[in-house]
Amino acid sequence: MTKNVLIIGAGGVAKVTAHKVAQWANEFGALHIASRTKSKADDIIASLRDKGHKMDFASHQIDAMDSVAVADLIRKIDAGICINVGSAFINMTVLQGCIDTDCAYIDTAIHEDPSKICETPPWYGNYEWKRREAVEKAGMTAILGAGFDPGVVNAYARLAEDEYFDKIDSIDIVDINAGSHVRYFATNFDPEINFREFTGTVYAWQGGEWTENKMFEVGREWDLPVVGKQTAYLSGHDEVHSLSARYKDSDVRFWMGFGAHYINVFTVLQSLGLLSEQPVKTAEGQEVVPLKVVKAVLPDPASLAPDYTGKTCIGDLVKGSRNGEPGEVFIYNVADHKDAFEEVGSQGISYTAGVPPVAAAILIARGTWDVKRMVNVEDLPARPFLELLGEMGLPTRVIDASGDHAI
Repeated sequence: MTKNVLIIGAGGVAKVTAHKVAQWANEFGALHIASRTKSKADDIIASLRDKGHKMDFASHQIDAMDSVAVADLIRKIDAGICINVGSAFINMTVLQGCIDTDCAYIDTAIHEDPSKICETPPWYGNYEWKRREAVEKAGMTAILGAGFDPGVVNAYARLAEDEYFDKIDSIDIVDINAGSHVRYFATNFDPEINFREFTGTVYAWQGGEWTENKMFEVGREWDLPVVGKQTAYLSGHDEVHSLSARYKDSDVRFWMGFGAHYINVFTVLQSLGLLSEQPVKTAEGQEVVPLKVVKAVLPDPASLAPDYTGKTCIGDLVKGSRNGEPGEVFIYNVADHKDAFEEVGSQGISYTAGVPPVAAAILIARGTWDVKRMVNVEDLPARPFLELLGEMGLPTRVIDASGDHAI
C-alpha cells in the first residue's frame, strides 16, 4: 500500500522536495503540502501542475509549532510519511505530531530554540535524541538530518566506513558554493537560520573532545574537483554532532566556503549588533529583533534561482587505514545551479537539500530504511541511498587510489 506524503514547509527546499515526490509519484500515494502561509503551498502545487505532474495534490494551512495541529492534519489526510523542510524551530513539534500518529518522520537539520544560539554540544542531544524511546515505543521511523549536509555527507562517511577503511582517523566535510546570484548580498537559505550558524561558537570534534573556535578564525585552501581552489573556514554544523557519536576516535570537522565580500558584510552586521536574536527597543518604543529585520530586508533565497549560475562541490575527505595500510578518499557531488532551475525552478543549494529527503522517503516506502526507530543517516546502509540519489539527479563520485570515478 502506497503512503501519502505530507511536506511541511513551502520555501525553496520544499519546492524541490515536492517536485521530486511528483517525479517519483509511483512510489507514493497523494502529496500534501502544509505551510503557515497556505498561498505558498498553493504556488508550489501550481508549479507542479505547470510541469505536467498528475498525482493528487492538496495544500493546507498549519501552525507547525502546535504538535496537536500537526497530528490532527496527519490523521485527516492519512499521511504515512512526513517530510519536515520548514524552519529548524519546528522540528520538535512536528516530530511529536508524528510520534502521536505513528507517521514516519524525516527532517534536514537539527532543531533550534529560537531564543538560543549554539547550545552546548552535542546539539542533537539537546532535543531530538531525547525522543528516541518515544519513537521506538510508537513503532515509527524517524530519520534525522536527511538533507545534503547534514544527510548525504553522513552517508559518505558511512560509505567510507563500509567500503574503504576498518579504522577512520578523520572526516573533513567541505561545502563549496562556487556559484553567483548577482545580488549585492544574499543568503542561499533562510537568512535567520544561516546567520545563526555563524554567530556562535564553532564546535569541532578533535582529539576525542569538543574544541571551540570563533567563526572565520581557522581557514584553509582546498583544491577540489570542478570548482578548483577555494578557501573554506572551520564552521560549526549539524552533522559534526552525530558523526562524532559514531566515530568517537576520529576527528570530525566541517568546512564552509566563503568569499571576502560575504565575510566583510557579515562582520559589519555582527559588529553593529544586527545579527542578534535578542529583541531591542527603538527610540519610538517599538520592540524589534535585529536578526529578523535583516532577514526581512534581504532577498528571499527562492528569488535567487532564475539568475544563479555556477556549481557547488560538497564532499567528505576521509582518512584512515585498512589492514594497517593508511589511505584517504574524497567522496563528493557537484551540482549545477542552472540545471537545477531548469529542472525544478530552484537554485542548486535548495536542490541539494531538497532531493535527499525524498530519497529517504522512497527507501522508507520500500522498506529498506523503515527501521522503526530514530536514526541519523550514518546509522543506515549508505549505498542504497547514494545509488538512488544518482538516479534522482545527485550522483556521487569518489577520488581514491584508482582515480576519480562514480560509485
